[in-house]
Amino acid sequence: MSDNPQIRDVLAYLEAREAELSEQAGQFRASIEDLTARLGELDAETENLRITRKTLLNIPAPELADDPPRPEAPDHPAYQQILAAFTDTGHPMRARDLCEALDLPILPKNTEGIRSKLKRLVTRGILTEPEPGLFAQLRT
Repeated sequence: MSDNPQIRDVLAYLEAREAELSEQAGQFRASIEDLTARLGELDAETENLRITRKTLLNIPAPELADDPPRPEAPDHPAYQQILAAFTDTGHPMRARDLCEALDLPILPKNTEGIRSKLKRLVTRGILTEPEPGLFAQLRT
């Protein structure tokens, strides 16, 4: 080292300034690494959103039918009469009420026959049974 005090002071200043700048550069490098990592995360999420949008746009739209297919009622005239009675009354009925609407004598065999037909129509999805023994047309 030099014996000149002025040069010593300048060299000490240069060392202190160099240490200070090295410390600042290290802090900036750490900040850059952190920002680079965060930028990579944002880029990855942005790419995921682009892929999701592209996938959603490529999904074909479902074909909407004008009317959903309706279950077919049996061809037997008794079923046609039962459905006509429901259409005429417009409210839920029991087997006994239906016998009256169809002008059938209120006998156990008639009531049970009608109940059996009503249950068959429920099974086919033409009628519904909102509560036991009470039958109604499906709402459309």
